[in-house]
Amino acid sequence: MTLMAEVGQKAFDLGVPLAVHLDITYRCNERCVHCYLDHDDHGEMDTAEVKSVLDQLAEAGVFFLTLSGGEVFLRRDFFEIVEHARRLLFNVKIKTNAVMIGEAEAQRLRALNVDTVQISLYSHRAEVHDAITKLPHSFERTVTAIEFLRDQGLRVTIANVLMTANLADQYGVQKLAAELGVHYTVDPTITPMMDGDMSVLALRIPGEELAEVFRNPALVPNQDEFCAPPPPPSEEDLEGYSCSAGHSFCYISPYGDVFPCVQFPLPTGNIRQQDFLDIWNHSPQMNEVRSIQARDLTTCSSCSHVATCTRCPGLAYMEGNMRGPSTADCEKSFYRTGVPTANMLRQGLARPQTAGTRSTPLIQIQPAAALA
Repeated sequence: MTLMAEVGQKAFDLGVPLAVHLDITYRCNERCVHCYLDHDDHGEMDTAEVKSVLDQLAEAGVFFLTLSGGEVFLRRDFFEIVEHARRLLFNVKIKTNAVMIGEAEAQRLRALNVDTVQISLYSHRAEVHDAITKLPHSFERTVTAIEFLRDQGLRVTIANVLMTANLADQYGVQKLAAELGVHYTVDPTITPMMDGDMSVLALRIPGEELAEVFRNPALVPNQDEFCAPPPPPSEEDLEGYSCSAGHSFCYISPYGDVFPCVQFPLPTGNIRQQDFLDIWNHSPQMNEVRSIQARDLTTCSSCSHVATCTRCPGLAYMEGNMRGPSTADCEKSFYRTGVPTANMLRQGLARPQTAGTRSTPLIQIQPAAALA
């Protein structure tokens, strides 16, 4: 076990919030078709409030801090926030679309010793990327910013969310990342809107295409282990937990709401009304989340995939039961291994149900000239 893995396990066992994802705004200069956020400002925390949150997180033992949005650079106080976070010795990761990053911004991020900048890039083709973001010339501006950041010696990761609109482009984005000299990650997860609206899930790629993604060693290494049939779960597996949400990780919204995870919209308290540690240690909702062992899961506890599934309790919660199956993760487990899940068998399915065909695409990819 690596040192960081040991630290993570220790934090998990002790209930220390080692990592926090803090969205400092939901405002954004893009309108990505798959985004799960409401981009209106309903009273986000001001500079003093955000700094107070950071002080409380430092006191609670948080080390890894992700600053995201929305688009973080829409906050005029963004660098003031980052400076305060670095003074508190957080390891800072930033998620951004990067269209507002120029040479000066890249230099300042380097001077602040930001650990990682994660940038969303949906295609190697400008017309596809811009159609997804609905911001003309966003591809060009994002790629230019990646070059600025790379030239400063910053660690940059391209995050490629796969959906129906860009499914054919993952290899092109991976190649572009290699040419730019930055890291590449791929994620086929489309998340419901935080208000529970499921319509965006129509953008999820068909299961048959998931199989191609998961079984391609260029996109997913360690194929022998990743795609192997799941071993029978042990007693230790059944005593385990779904993920780090509520155990060593949580999410805070721009309005001070605290959730177990960014994909788990179960309110546990508000940092404008309570201290963070009070919410973390004493919230009934947070304690309920962290009490659930694998053996407590309906259906999933009897599933052969229980020890290897990527089951997200937040997605299960949005389907109606945090102890129930997450349909998307059941589908991933099947197409990764070829072995039906307990949830499928309960429904008498030999393969996951297809969500139905669409007569018209949710977005139209227009020629680049039409986007200008």
